[in-house]
Amino acid sequence: MGVRKRQMAERIKAEKKQIAFAKLNNCPTSPRKMRIVADLIRGVQVEKALAILKFNSKEASRRLEKLLLSAIANWQAKNEDANIEDADLFVKEIRVDGGTMLKRLRPAPQGRAHRIRKRSNHVTLVLGSNNNIES
Repeated sequence: MGVRKRQMAERIKAEKKQIAFAKLNNCPTSPRKMRIVADLIRGVQVEKALAILKFNSKEASRRLEKLLLSAIANWQAKNEDANIEDADLFVKEIRVDGGTMLKRLRPAPQGRAHRIRKRSNHVTLVLGSNNNIES
């Protein structure tokens, strides 16, 4: 392995240590409702994002709050020696994708039936660090 290749590998490894992510799959909420809450915390500092989610009245905010806490725990597992306050963590990326759809039939007038689509979503949350912490 060449010197340049080794340096690139070390830099990529250091960058990967600065980010942590968490995923929430098949959450039984429509993606549209989840995106409304996700847009509130995109690019925001972690402490502020937790406060926003805690005091938001929507049901999706409870699920995202747990997901954010999970991502923080994942970051701490990667960086045991680092202090979370010094890291200056923020929500680098949050993505809400559509999940599987449960299709149900609801009776309609005159013997017809309407299809009800019970939507679900997948949320991917990525945390980034503004400060470079050397370990």
